[in-house]
This record gives sequence, C-alpha cells and structure tokens, in this order.
Amino acid sequence: MVIGLTGGIGSGKSMVAKLFEMLGCAVFNSDEVAKEVYYDPAVKTKVVALLGAESYLNEQLINKSYISSKIFDNTDLLHKLNAIIHPEVISRSKAFALKHPNQLIIKETALLFEAKLEKEMDKIIFVESPDELRIERIMKRDGISKEMVLKKIKSQLPQEDKIKHSDFVIHNNEKDSLIEQVLVLHQKLILLKVS
Repeated sequence: MVIGLTGGIGSGKSMVAKLFEMLGCAVFNSDEVAKEVYYDPAVKTKVVALLGAESYLNEQLINKSYISSKIFDNTDLLHKLNAIIHPEVISRSKAFALKHPNQLIIKETALLFEAKLEKEMDKIIFVESPDELRIERIMKRDGISKEMVLKKIKSQLPQEDKIKHSDFVIHNNEKDSLIEQVLVLHQKLILLKVS
C-alpha cells in the first residue's frame, strides 16, 4: 500500500515522515531522490541541454540558485525540467516499492498534486500548517527573506485545494500533538492495508 505524504513548503512533512519511519513504515523521499537523479548521466545530459552547463557546479553538486532562477518565473521551462526528473523518480519509487512488499510505504513528495501523482497513491496524507508558522520555519531553515518565502509559498497550490483532495490531514500547528495524530493514522492505515 503506497501512501502519498505531502504538504506545503515548511509544513513539517519530513518530521511526519520520520515518525512513520519510526513506526516501521518504509519511507521514500521523492525530493531527496529527485536531487540524486540530477547526477544520472542521461538526466544530466538533458538538464544541460535544457538549462545550460551552469546547472552543475561540479560532478556532485547542482547549482540550485541558478536552476531556481531559470525556472522560477518560467512555467514552460519548469514543466520541461519536471518531464526530465519526474519519470526517473517514479521509476525509482516503483523499484523501492518492490523491495518493501509487505510494508506500508510512505511516499513523501512536496509537489504531489502539482506533479499530478494522485492516481499513483492508494491514500494521501496532507500535512497542514498555519502560514505564519511555515514562514517562520522556512526563514530559519533556509536563511531567506519573508518576501522570498512568500514567493515560494505562492508558487505552490493553496493548502485548501490540496486538503480537498487528500484522504487524511495532519495538523502541524504546535497545538495538536503530532505524535498522537501519526499514531492514530498509522493504526487506521494498517487496518486499511489488512482489509
């Protein structure tokens, strides 16, 4: 059973993924795998052809700020880049699922809805967090200005839209216990898997 775990930037979905992992779930982190995919020789060739050699600082490092600057306001380039990266990530996630046949698989992916991956999931969990908290977390984590954070938040679909298309919502608001919510949800998912 593959469970999509998503949430807006700064929502705390990685923390939720860690909790599920502690409960014995197999966690596939799409965003981490996407970073690794850039170094696949076939992918690298396509990225360089699309965005230029400046996309790579060296053999082990992509030029994140350069890539971001190229695709940030250019949806056409963004779609083309996603068309290079996403199929490779999907193929690796399928291989991962085969290696964990009897486990609950949590597929953590920031842009689950943007990449239209809903149909590949048995269920979807959305991690919701108030904007003020998200802004604070991202500014602290990435050391960027509030304006830059707001731009990043605006580049993603609104939380309300994603909640409508999710099966479960975890509230990461510093009021409700995150651990308790994950424990309850984990039990529900185990029952669903068995039935």
